[in-house]
Amino acid sequence: MSVSDRAFAGSIPKLYDDHLVPLIFEPYANDAAQRLRALSPSRVLEIAAGTGVVTRALAAALDADAQIVATDLNQAMLNQAAAIGTARPVRWQQADAQDLPFDEGSFDAVVCQFGAMFFPDKARAFAQARRVLRPGGTFVFSVWDRIETNEFADAVTAALATRIPQDPPRFLARTPHGYYERDAITRDVAAGGFSRPARIDTIAARSRAASAYEPAFAYCQGTPLRNEIEARGVALGEATQIAAAEIARRFGSGAVDGAIRAHVISVQA
Repeated sequence: MSVSDRAFAGSIPKLYDDHLVPLIFEPYANDAAQRLRALSPSRVLEIAAGTGVVTRALAAALDADAQIVATDLNQAMLNQAAAIGTARPVRWQQADAQDLPFDEGSFDAVVCQFGAMFFPDKARAFAQARRVLRPGGTFVFSVWDRIETNEFADAVTAALATRIPQDPPRFLARTPHGYYERDAITRDVAAGGFSRPARIDTIAARSRAASAYEPAFAYCQGTPLRNEIEARGVALGEATQIAAAEIARRFGSGAVDGAIRAHVISVQA
């Protein structure tokens, strides 16, 4: 993983929340919130909270007395999340998922939406989640399935490869869509110290936008993909137009509708 893959800085946090969150993240955030609601937790830790789409869903779905602590390694993303706000008070705290600053057994549930792909040492991060869970507590996390099952991301990646064939930007395939193999996930969960079997649900949804330009803009300018584009000397506007043309070629020139698919993993401590 490139260092730039984790560089959610500058204008990225706001663009990410304004454009990418409604495009692909909201359906899975609602799913995560309902899964945790069924557990009736008193204290929940969210890791890799990003700009807070799951945090907001949890704040709306959980019992009124449930405490929510939302963390992320990237302070800029947390600042964006806090600026948007939640339906109830939430404790925002910068924290490394691989070295959580919380006591053992201090949470009933730990949740992480689309963050595990960015952990350099996934087993270590999972071990930290297990450590802070009470016995019988539940860890719920999600990862994207392979890029071919996430059609807009696949189209953007293919389009940019035609513009920069000698060194194509591979952020989307390498990192967000690079940790999808069930056996690898199961091994890492077990290596993190979870002795009970993990349940993996593969959930398909749809990604919809009013035009091909919207997902192209979201991916090219609202994610660390923009760091790779700019590093190769290509203007963001040009890259976005190239990606939009490929999405329009595949899905039409009007409103577009593409498949998205992810794995949701649940395991008890």
